[in-house]
Amino acid sequence: MRDHSTGRRGFEGVLMAVAATFLTVSATSAPAQSPTRSPADLAIDAAVPVPTPVDLPPPSIGDFKLDSAPPSVTDPTKNAAAPAKAEDRKDATAAAPSAAGPSNDTAATTPATDAPKTEAPPATAAAPAAEPAKPATEQAASPKPAEPQQPVSKVAAADQPVADQLRDLLAKSASRYFERKVERSAVEKFYEARDYAPVWTSAGALTAPAKGVIARLKDAAADGLDPDDYPVPNFTAATSPETLAEAELRLTESMMDYARQAQSGRMHWSQVSGDIQYPEHPIDPAQVLAKVTTAADASAALDSYNPPHKLYRELKKKLAELRGEGDRPVVKIAEGATLRYVPAQKRRAEATMDDPRVPQLRARLGVTENADSTAYDATVAEAVLKFQHSAGLNADGVLGDRTVQAMNTPKRDRAIDTIIVNMERWRWLPRDLGVPALGDAYVILNIPDYTLKVMQHGAEVWSTRVVVGKPGKHATPLLTETMKYITVNPTWNVPPSIIYNEYLPALQQDPTVLDRMGLKLSRNRDGSIHISQPPGEANALGRIRFNFPNKFLVYQHDTPDKNLFGRDERAYSHGCMRVQNPDQYAATLLNIAMPDKSYTPTKVRSMYGRSEVNLNFPTPIPVNITYQTAFVDDAGKLQLRKDIYGRDAQMLALLKNVKSKNLEAVVAHSQPNYTRPTRLPDGVSVAGDYTGSSGASSNPFSFFENLFGGPQPRPQQPAARNQRRVYTR
Repeated sequence: MRDHSTGRRGFEGVLMAVAATFLTVSATSAPAQSPTRSPADLAIDAAVPVPTPVDLPPPSIGDFKLDSAPPSVTDPTKNAAAPAKAEDRKDATAAAPSAAGPSNDTAATTPATDAPKTEAPPATAAAPAAEPAKPATEQAASPKPAEPQQPVSKVAAADQPVADQLRDLLAKSASRYFERKVERSAVEKFYEARDYAPVWTSAGALTAPAKGVIARLKDAAADGLDPDDYPVPNFTAATSPETLAEAELRLTESMMDYARQAQSGRMHWSQVSGDIQYPEHPIDPAQVLAKVTTAADASAALDSYNPPHKLYRELKKKLAELRGEGDRPVVKIAEGATLRYVPAQKRRAEATMDDPRVPQLRARLGVTENADSTAYDATVAEAVLKFQHSAGLNADGVLGDRTVQAMNTPKRDRAIDTIIVNMERWRWLPRDLGVPALGDAYVILNIPDYTLKVMQHGAEVWSTRVVVGKPGKHATPLLTETMKYITVNPTWNVPPSIIYNEYLPALQQDPTVLDRMGLKLSRNRDGSIHISQPPGEANALGRIRFNFPNKFLVYQHDTPDKNLFGRDERAYSHGCMRVQNPDQYAATLLNIAMPDKSYTPTKVRSMYGRSEVNLNFPTPIPVNITYQTAFVDDAGKLQLRKDIYGRDAQMLALLKNVKSKNLEAVVAHSQPNYTRPTRLPDGVSVAGDYTGSSGASSNPFSFFENLFGGPQPRPQQPAARNQRRVYTR
C-alpha cells in the first residue's frame, strides 16, 4: 500500500499558508473597502483606542512548520549556499513595502515620528523608475555612434564597368589567357590589388604604359623575335566594357610572353640537343607586372628582359643594318673560270688574270679602287679572301665555284638567319657571365671560332686557340660551370666510354697497344677495368688540366700534340678542349684568383714533374662554352663561322616549323650510361701493372693518332711504377 500521509500533510500545510495570506490581505484592505460611515460611528471609533498598525509582510510558507518533511539528498555545495539565499530572501522581504500599504485615514492618525523608514529596494526587487524625457535640444546635441567607414574604391567611376568585367573574366576563364600557373596567379593578385581597375586604359583611352608596351611588341623583330607571337589587341574597336576587358587581358598576355621569351628564349636549349646545359633564369611574373606598369618608360622596361651582353647588342645593330638594305638587288656573279692572283716573287713578277666579271665582283665586295678594271689583282683577291673567311669557306683568295655560289646567295637572308639564331642562343646564357668578386672575370670559349678568351672588367685579358670535339657523338657540349682548381702534372684516367669504344676493340686486335702508348691496365677494387696514363710529357692531357666539374665529364687541358693548332678548322678531340698555351692560361687565371701570388708562366712550368699538384681557386671562375657562328669583331665587322655541329640549321628549322610556345617545353634526353667493364679480350690479362709484350707493329701510332687527332711522339716507357702523389696548394 502506498503511504499518502506524508503527501497529505504537505498539502494541508500549503492550504493553511494560502488561507492565512488571504485573511491578512482581507484585514488590511477592509478599511479601504468599507462603505461610508455615519458621524455617530466615527465618534465611537474616536473614543475607543485603536492599536497602531504595524507594517508586516504577508506570511509565507516558511512561517509554518510542518510536522515532518521527507528526507532529500542534495548537493553539499547547494546546501552550503542555501542559508545565505534564505537570508537574502528574508532581507528582501523585510525591505519590500506592503503590497497594498496603509489607508489614507490610518496614515492621518499615525504620528510622523512613528512612520517606518523606507529603504531603497534591491535592484532585483523592483524595476527602476523611468527617467524623465530629455528636452529636444539635448537629444539633438548628443552624438550618434560612428558607423564603420566603407573602403575607398581604387577604381574611377568611368572604369568601374570594365573592372567588373575583369573580375568576372579572371574568376571564370583566367586559364584561357595565361596557361602557366605561376603567371596566372601573379596576374590575378595584381588585378585584385587594384580592385580590378584596368592598367592599359583609362576611361577607354590608352595609358602611357600601354603605348610603351605596344610599341615594344610591334618592334619585336629588332630583337630577333617574331612580332606575330605577341599580338596587340585592337583597342580602337573595343567600345564596350566587355571588349575593353578582353583587350586588357590580351595585352597583358602578350607582354608576359614577350618578357619570358626575351629573357629565356623562344626555345628551350634541350629542344636542340642533349649536350647543352645552361642554368635556368626564368622571369618573375609579379616583378614583370610591377616593373613595366610603374616604369616611366614601359617600352624600355620591357626591353630590359633581352640579354644585356655587349656581343648581343652588337648583333642587334648588325641585324638592323642588314635589314636596312631593303630590297636592293643583289649583284650576281656569273659562273666562269677560276680566278687567282699570284704575288710577285724574287725572279717572277706578280700574275693577274683578266675577266669581264671582275667589275661586278668589285661592286659586290665594295672595292671602289679601279671600279671598272677587269684585272683580278691583289686588292680584289684580298677582298675575296675576307669574304671567304666571313662565310666559313677555305680562305685562299681564289674565286672558285663555291665562292661564287656563296656570293650569289642573298647575304641579308643567310646572315640575318644566322644572326637570329645566335641572338636566341645568347638568351640561354646567364645574365652575369662573370663573378663580381673578381672584377666580373670569366672564361668564354667559342666552338665554331676555335678560340678561348679570358675577360675581366668588360675587356679581354688574354686569348688563345683551342681544339674542340669532333662533330657527332664527340661534339663539345655547351655549358656554364665554374673552374675550381688547376691540376699540374695530371694523371689521365681513361673514361669508361673510351675504354668501351676505343681501347677494348684495340686490345682485341693488338694486346700490346696500351703498353706501347704508355698506358697502364689494372683493376679497381670492385674488379672493373681501369686504364690510366701517369703524369709526364707524353700524357694525353699534357702538363696542365683545368677543372670545372660538369655532368659531361669534359675539361680543358694541355696536349703533347701541338701541330693541330696551326689548322683553320680544329675539331679533333673527344669532347674536351685542348689549349694551345696552357702555362700562360694558368698564370692568367691564377693571377685573377690569387693576385698576391704573382704567378708567371715560368713559375707554372717550374712545377712540372711526375707528381700531381692541385692549385685551388679561393673564388671559382665561371667558364662559358658557347656556339657563336655570328659575332662582331673588335673592328666592328660581322664575322660568320661554319656551322660545324649543325646547330644553326636545326634551330632555324624548329623556329620556322613549330609554334614558339611549344618550343619552350623541356625535352628529356637519355644520357649514355657506361658502367666500368670487367671482361678483357682473350689473350689480355692483368697482373699488377700491365707490362704487355714487346711485339712490333707496322704502324704503332695509328691508333693514338685516330684517338687524339694527330701524330703522337713515342712515349718513354716508365722504368717502374711509382706511387702516385698529389699535392694541393
